[in-house]
Amino acid sequence: MRPRANPSQSPASERDDARYWLALHRAPGIGSRRCLKLLSEFDSPATIFEAGADHLRSAGLPPDSIDYLVNPDWEAVDRDLDWLAQAGNSIMTCRDPDYPVLLKEISAPPALLFIHGDPDYLSQPQLAIVGSRNPSHDGQSLATEFAAHLACCGLTITSGLASGIDAASHQGALRAGGGTVAVTGTGLDRVYPARHRELAHQIAENGALVSEFPPGTGPLAANFPRRNRIISGLSLGTLVVEAALRSGSLITARAALEQGREVFAIPGSIHNPLTRGCHALIREGAKLVETGVHILEELAPLISVALSQADKKPAADQPSGKKQEPAKLAGEYLQLLDSMGYQPVSIDQLVERSGLTPEQVSSMLLVLELEDHIVGGAGGRYTRIR
Repeated sequence: MRPRANPSQSPASERDDARYWLALHRAPGIGSRRCLKLLSEFDSPATIFEAGADHLRSAGLPPDSIDYLVNPDWEAVDRDLDWLAQAGNSIMTCRDPDYPVLLKEISAPPALLFIHGDPDYLSQPQLAIVGSRNPSHDGQSLATEFAAHLACCGLTITSGLASGIDAASHQGALRAGGGTVAVTGTGLDRVYPARHRELAHQIAENGALVSEFPPGTGPLAANFPRRNRIISGLSLGTLVVEAALRSGSLITARAALEQGREVFAIPGSIHNPLTRGCHALIREGAKLVETGVHILEELAPLISVALSQADKKPAADQPSGKKQEPAKLAGEYLQLLDSMGYQPVSIDQLVERSGLTPEQVSSMLLVLELEDHIVGGAGGRYTRIR
């Protein structure tokens, strides 16, 4: 997959444009904030490299950044371009029209993202699910179940590819036939932890792997908090399943709070150290959830906005696969609609007719209402409209 660029550009100019973006991304001492500031002062990455030392000095850059911009490491950039030329690989810059709207809203959005898989998943309504790397059996099962249920309701599940809750969340979404995004703390030419190589392959086939770190970057501890702000930044909300008081998951949750996003936490036993982080978040204002319905009820208005934004894209740009149909009108959804007829019915009647559980019926009704297949009426009754 080629780098995203202006359709009028030739392949050669696209490659040149990508080359300057990649070179700027590798510049020492130029993080997200400084990079965005430079781009606001200079017209493009190319003009930054053409500016000269004096101009760069007047822009407030430190000496090591100026030395690099005057004499870039083109060999490293060429290695990035070799990675980019491989099937399924792409980059997305902060000036790309398809750059995720929610991510652009955070205080220091990445100037450039490396992507392996389908970039369109990044613009889908997403829920982050994070938690302990060493969860209990119940915690791991909860992560899988919540991810599967919410993926069936049209949410793309986003996490960090780590052991434990992260992996269970990705697996739950995949088993349900939904989409999932993994934000990594390494370059995308390697998988960390290595035992998740097959999982990473499945995610690339049914979602996307994303990183702001160039190929060749190893699993450095300092990279993971930076990765966490992207997980929460891409998402409408963050669900914490199990987390100790000192946990990277709490970094993600607090980043979500700072970004103005919803935070959800599943409570547990007061004697379980893995639930103390969740309880702390609830005391700080996170929403206590027991079922996926609680999350869908909170996010429903935001999902509608996100879907309307996605609908504004040309049809050719719409993501492929099941994520185009959030209501997923097949199987149990059609069964539920068939059970309704065209007269107002209550949830209890639908449970009796369909054989589904009350939780399943409630969450499916919410999705069907969002998709304008049914309308709610007085007395908690629902009517099929198409």
